[in-house]
Amino acid sequence: MTKSKLPLLSILFFISITSLSQKLIHRNGHLEAGHYKALQRELEEIFEEDQFIRRKFIGKAEKLGFDHPTVDSLGKIMHLKDSVNVRKVTKILDEQGWMGIDKVGFTANQTLFLVIQHADLKTQEKYLPIMEVAVKNGNSSAGDLAKLEDRVRLGQGKRQIYGSQIGRYPHANRYYVLPLEDPDQVDTRRSKIGLEVIANYVKSWGISWNVEEYKKELPSIEKLNSKR
Repeated sequence: MTKSKLPLLSILFFISITSLSQKLIHRNGHLEAGHYKALQRELEEIFEEDQFIRRKFIGKAEKLGFDHPTVDSLGKIMHLKDSVNVRKVTKILDEQGWMGIDKVGFTANQTLFLVIQHADLKTQEKYLPIMEVAVKNGNSSAGDLAKLEDRVRLGQGKRQIYGSQIGRYPHANRYYVLPLEDPDQVDTRRSKIGLEVIANYVKSWGISWNVEEYKKELPSIEKLNSKR
């Protein structure tokens, strides 16, 4: 009789443990989903703050000029907010890694890049390799990575690769492409990572792209950029 009960007791024990495990898996999955939802909300709030102050800054600058005291004050507020947001986002990245759209959605994922892009050079250099891995794993955009790479290179005193970074001539409402490596091949490089041709990209800044003219102006652009 004892022998006949042992298999039944074992089966009941197995069913009990399996049932408990399934409940834990369900609960942990729910907790994980809730955890990422909270991070998503936090990052989306950071995104709105980041973009709101920039829209306000650019709007006032276009109306009053970049040298106006009001614009200067807004610029200082923007930099202060950036420093706060950088602390928040780097804490998230250090603890959670570069989370993909599947975990936090498109806007929150984009926030990770935007805030790092607006950070100081040391922070950009630290997280650039992490973003490279994120792109390989499908957790970030190759186009955004190109922008960060360009920023880092310019910050290091080098020429940018993809032409994503735009400068403004002092005391003039006119823009230009910051120092660019091998301008003749820029569209080939952009095409490889899915970016549109540079002529279309720079239209937003009122720039008419002419590679031959740009190469002539490049020495003066580099001299101007070294003073920034």
